[in-house]
Amino acid sequence: MVILAALCWGLSGGIGGILMADGWDALVVSFYRGAIGLLFVLVWLALRPRGSGLSNPRLWFWSAIAGLGVAGNFAFYFVSIAEGSVAVAATLMYCAPVFVFLVSFALRLERPTLFKWIAIVMVMIGVVLLTRILETGAGGVTPLGVAAGLLSGLSYALFIFGFKYAAPHGSPQSILVIAFAALVCILIWTGDAGQAVAVLGAPTWPLFVILGVLGAGLSFIFYIVGLKHTAPAVAAIVAMVEPVTASLFGVVVLGESLAALQILGMGLILITVTALSVHSRAG
Repeated sequence: MVILAALCWGLSGGIGGILMADGWDALVVSFYRGAIGLLFVLVWLALRPRGSGLSNPRLWFWSAIAGLGVAGNFAFYFVSIAEGSVAVAATLMYCAPVFVFLVSFALRLERPTLFKWIAIVMVMIGVVLLTRILETGAGGVTPLGVAAGLLSGLSYALFIFGFKYAAPHGSPQSILVIAFAALVCILIWTGDAGQAVAVLGAPTWPLFVILGVLGAGLSFIFYIVGLKHTAPAVAAIVAMVEPVTASLFGVVVLGESLAALQILGMGLILITVTALSVHSRAG
């Protein structure tokens, strides 16, 4: 289930890249991904309504925070793809656990250790190599693309915190319903309303449906159900399927390319973040 979820998320990055190459705005693509996801979790909630916790104000508050996080994650991720490449955007987003650790250090929720600080430094070196920041005139990734990719990871970290604090107050499906409803409200207000309406009559509408089904509808359900039957350390490792799948999609389908140092940076980030997650959850 967790592998399927990661595979769906990886493919959704490539599908979003195709849609934006056709001229669709990143926020509109993100809106439809979340809106279709909302339909799926509403059905899930209708089928499993027990213990929803919808009468609890704390559930609504933390779920709305999670919704703000997932809205930022989707939007910044697609902006990063539009300004760079699917491979770079997916790998930068995979830095999310680093942001979780930094926030946890600041809030004294997690004890900093030498291993964790070394891992964070290694990830930063990987980001420098992947994005080619130090190379003058290096094409392919704009500063906005780099910033958006890192912000997508930071937003995902916000989603993780929101979901974690909402979980004691209600069911996963009710949390996701509120989160995706918040996402829809945020993105319909900030996105291009004209383009959003135009999607309904566009020949590419089936791609939007596939994006929503894979990128939000089935994937979040797969992931949450899968986590109940999977050790956290194993889940951390198989989550690497997402950036690897997205990168392969970008190279094979979209014709993107990566320099040798970028591949080294990508490998450094993926291996270090996975080791960091496994070490933390095992401890």
